[in-house]
Amino acid sequence: MPEIKCPLLHFETEVYAMGYKRIAGVDEAGRGPLAGPVVAAACIIPEGLILEDVDDSKKIPPEKRKSIYLELINHPQIEFGVGIVDVKRIDEINILQATFEAMLLAVKELAIDPDYLLIDGNRLPKTQFPMKGIIKGDSRSQSIAAASIIAKETRDAIMYKYHEKYPEYQFDLHKGYATQKHLIALQTHGPSPIHRHSFEPVKSLLLNNICS
Repeated sequence: MPEIKCPLLHFETEVYAMGYKRIAGVDEAGRGPLAGPVVAAACIIPEGLILEDVDDSKKIPPEKRKSIYLELINHPQIEFGVGIVDVKRIDEINILQATFEAMLLAVKELAIDPDYLLIDGNRLPKTQFPMKGIIKGDSRSQSIAAASIIAKETRDAIMYKYHEKYPEYQFDLHKGYATQKHLIALQTHGPSPIHRHSFEPVKSLLLNNICS
């Protein structure tokens, strides 16, 4: 197999050399916020296809990231799936298990079954597929980076819709993360229906409301 000179293809190249052909990169968006779902994406990019602008979603300016997202989801050779786990489920099973559930849902949504998974991080879901966890995989693997962009853009779109429903929290600005503006809104208005009751300071605010 010819050498592919792309730093983000190191892990994919290793897996191809093992005989696997359909490698799905998997990543999530929304583990840390106080509100909204956790979203995962799985992305299969065929061997030999190099996407120069694909990188960790956190490193890409929003306008450019949106453009890359549209390129990814409309590319005829790229397969992707998305998994979304809502706030109620996050509070039921905890954020780590909800993240694993979203990842497996994303893989299930792929139009073709992968034969190997490259997953961002070192904690992995239980699945029948062979897989490898990669710490900071979204900046080290093209397929994981692509998944990170799809997951991020999908979740942001969800949070924009929630902003229309609950404008007092300004979800369009912080997407549910614990910024100063978000914390002030929480103190002022109390938790909304899409806040994670198991997360602090939401948990304490709810407890105070019950006790007062």
